Amino acid sequence: MSGDPGADLDIAGLSAADVAERVASGQTNAFTADTSRSAWNIVRANVFTLFNGIVGACFVVLLLLGRWQDALFGVAALSNAVIGCVQEFRAKAALDRLALLNAPRARVRRDGADAEIAPPEVVRDDVLVLRAGDQIAADAVVVATRALQVDESMLTGESDAVDKRVDDEVLSGSIVVAGEGAARVVRVGAESYANTFAAEAKRFQLVSSELRTSIDRVLRWVGWGIGPIGLLVLNAQMMVAGGWVQAWQQGTWSQAVVNTIAALTAMIPLGLVLMTSIAFAVGAARLAGQKVLVNELPAVEGLARVDVICLDKTGTLTAGEIRFDDALALAEAPGWTDVLAWYGAAPDANATAQCLREPFPVGVVLSVARRIPFSSARKWSAVSFADGAAGTWVLGAPEMVFGDAATDPGGELGAAVTRLASSGRRTLVLGHADAPLTDADVDAERLPEGVVATAVLTFVEAVRPDAAEALAYFRDQGVGVRVISGDNPRTVAAIAREVGLDVDEGYDARRLPDDDTELGAVLEEHTVFGRVTPDQKKRMVTALQARGHVVAMTGDGVNDALAIKTADIGIAMNSGAAATKAVARLVLLDGRFSHLPSVVAEGRRVIANIERVSMLFLTKTVYATGLAVLFGALVMEFPFLPRQLSITDGLTIGIPAFFLALLPNAQRYVPGFLRRSLSFAIPAGLVIAVSLTLYTRSAMNLGLSTEQLRTGATIILAIVAIWVLTVLSRPVTRVKVLVIGAMFIALTGIFTLPPLGQFFQLQDPGDDGAVLVTVVVILAVGAIEVVRFGHRRFVRRSLAVVSGDERGVAGRPRRRPTVVTAAIVLVYLGGLLNTALGIVVLLARYAVTPDLVLPVSLVGAATVLLGLLTVAGGSALSRGSSLARTLLTVYLSVLVVLQATAMILTELDPVLAVALVAALAVIAAMWIPGRARRWFHADATPSAVARSDADPVDATATREGDAEAAPAYPPLTRTARAGEARDDRSPTA
Repeated sequence: MSGDPGADLDIAGLSAADVAERVASGQTNAFTADTSRSAWNIVRANVFTLFNGIVGACFVVLLLLGRWQDALFGVAALSNAVIGCVQEFRAKAALDRLALLNAPRARVRRDGADAEIAPPEVVRDDVLVLRAGDQIAADAVVVATRALQVDESMLTGESDAVDKRVDDEVLSGSIVVAGEGAARVVRVGAESYANTFAAEAKRFQLVSSELRTSIDRVLRWVGWGIGPIGLLVLNAQMMVAGGWVQAWQQGTWSQAVVNTIAALTAMIPLGLVLMTSIAFAVGAARLAGQKVLVNELPAVEGLARVDVICLDKTGTLTAGEIRFDDALALAEAPGWTDVLAWYGAAPDANATAQCLREPFPVGVVLSVARRIPFSSARKWSAVSFADGAAGTWVLGAPEMVFGDAATDPGGELGAAVTRLASSGRRTLVLGHADAPLTDADVDAERLPEGVVATAVLTFVEAVRPDAAEALAYFRDQGVGVRVISGDNPRTVAAIAREVGLDVDEGYDARRLPDDDTELGAVLEEHTVFGRVTPDQKKRMVTALQARGHVVAMTGDGVNDALAIKTADIGIAMNSGAAATKAVARLVLLDGRFSHLPSVVAEGRRVIANIERVSMLFLTKTVYATGLAVLFGALVMEFPFLPRQLSITDGLTIGIPAFFLALLPNAQRYVPGFLRRSLSFAIPAGLVIAVSLTLYTRSAMNLGLSTEQLRTGATIILAIVAIWVLTVLSRPVTRVKVLVIGAMFIALTGIFTLPPLGQFFQLQDPGDDGAVLVTVVVILAVGAIEVVRFGHRRFVRRSLAVVSGDERGVAGRPRRRPTVVTAAIVLVYLGGLLNTALGIVVLLARYAVTPDLVLPVSLVGAATVLLGLLTVAGGSALSRGSSLARTLLTVYLSVLVVLQATAMILTELDPVLAVALVAALAVIAAMWIPGRARRWFHADATPSAVARSDADPVDATATREGDAEAAPAYPPLTRTARAGEARDDRSPTA
């Protein structure tokens, strides 16, 4: 066998006995590595959890006690388990489809004959017969070649085909692009280069998610406390039932157990886990409609947190194609354009030479006399023709043909090459020598003497048309960009400049330090890197992460797979390798970068809305925990049945949270999601827990029955929870008004319709109970407003620290006119008063004739709801929203009508008359002319212009709310959808 281009490729290969021996010893190419987690592990992780165990046990106990009505909470736990399993099974299916070797058959020579077999059937020492278009099935060493060229770009990132000679190694997964040859297999199965990537890439790894991490932390906290708190509550309930012995003997222990279950299940924020999964799933579905495949749902959140994005060049920034740019003639040489036409039309022309076909069409047919084929090692080819175009023609890299002269700016050739290379173009030179090639020249692969540069050719890679816009978006959003490639640093830098990056020369990765700390410093300083190996790509991602960055990595080749797997968010092109797509979190199905801003926007929507929703669920966890501890310590009977808690959970948290989690929201990500959420949830939850404890103690002193006490507690919790929902929904948009109104109407229906009242065991709390409920509700909602006031300022200070503005992000507010301040105070007091009156009217349904029950209930419910909305509008009124003034006028006008109606239907005339006069006074105060008119001018608020395309009701997003968010949440760029700008940009607005 020979390595010469004309060597005989005949070789016998292994015999059948040799193959059988190797199969018996396990030296086959079969590779069945453990991929993602097993189905059992997935089911165990999502079903057999601590909280599912607690909820499941409680569910079974209630069923055994015959209290199925109180076991409705089991639906949420089941939904969580199903969604979690489905999500991870999808990820497992994607990983299990990972296949680096896409070749359907491998061609081997055995017993002197060629045969096509499945790649797993290849054995060590098999002889692979390689032809153009074949994908190499196993690592092998070349034993014979005729101009064999292999494309290893999917493995190494090097875009040029590589010449392979005898004793050179060819790697599994690479593709033969030219020539033919034979290679003896040296590594098979798990030892092969491609499967080494696969083994590491297939390791299961969940995407980093602050939402999921924060929620898991809360679940751990609750998990540590649920055991001792459960025992405390159970002991209290048994003592209330007469003591452990008496309760067991008299059978009252069952109610004690039901009360304990109600306390424990309320502590677990199962709905938050479910809502987060739903938000991720909906985000993934939206992105799928934009040709973005999400392999793992939390990746929707992840890209919104990315602050550095690493881009591979070939196939990512570029379309993987090279195009001819220009030809600069340096010397007169007749026929040089015909020679370029021949190079472009040659049957074995590589990708670069093929670019010459269009600009230099064949006009004169040339006949080859002698030729030295192109080699990626020497970077040139030469040809002599039998007729026309006399002499020898050379096409290759300038520095490889002309040496130092090609880089000397003092000469004509050097000046041209350095000038064009500095612009980032790939350069080739066409040279000519008068003497033709001889047989000795061909055998020695040498050029004749006297080669003169005829023309310098420049080529550029076709850049994806949407790459520049996407990079501009990331630049505007403060996301750092690093371009890393296996190509020449100058070439990579050129592409980077073409897509808008401000860089000079690329950094040669062969000079990268071995120390990861030093590597991180280099990555902070430089933007473009060339000659990067796959291992270096992974190290670069790790070094950036070690410096606190959230890193995204894009690519399409197998050489990018490990870096994509290691990155916080991996993004693959659909045209890339199967391995890369399988390990990526996101796949751009049509390969368009223009989708990435949409992915960022979707992630921001998920993060911002889940942060808002989490405050609802965490508030419930806090007040449920507080109630359990207080009632356990004070040895009081728990004031709720599980079914009654289902009312408040579903109508004030679960259902509205579903809608809030899906609303548009484009606020920019700021770390600290859990801290901000808990800063509201803890004090608000404690307010509710203390209020209900005080109510229960007072109700017991008033002698209310257990059913009356529970009904009053349920009313208090429902209204205060609706208040919390309204507070967290500000600014109140049309959609939010509909959601809040629908939930309140549903609550009213439950308290009004007899069948529902019987099912949930609701009774008239009596006159004393009605007064007590009203007082507790007013005190609680007032305290919630104070909590929200303090929470907004806490978050403002936190964002000021993030932005580096020690003066505070709100800046210097305009001075508010005194008359406006008075009107705002009246709005808050009027809203609270009307809420209280609405409760009184609602409870008056128990004292009127049957024909008036429904109208009194509706009037009372509408009064409470409008009272809530009035307070919500007062927040916007304090910052000069003219639309808020108009809406409040409408609210108060409707309240005047409702109050007049209630005066006709009930005997509450004196109190309602006061409220009616107060409403008219507020309307008058808001419309007093003079400075108040200027305060409410639409153009007076910076938010008016920024939100001019928003939902009109969203104008209640106010100047203070915008200022609060300004440093951390800059205005949206032109790439964001207009509809996403209409929700508030601050977590606290």
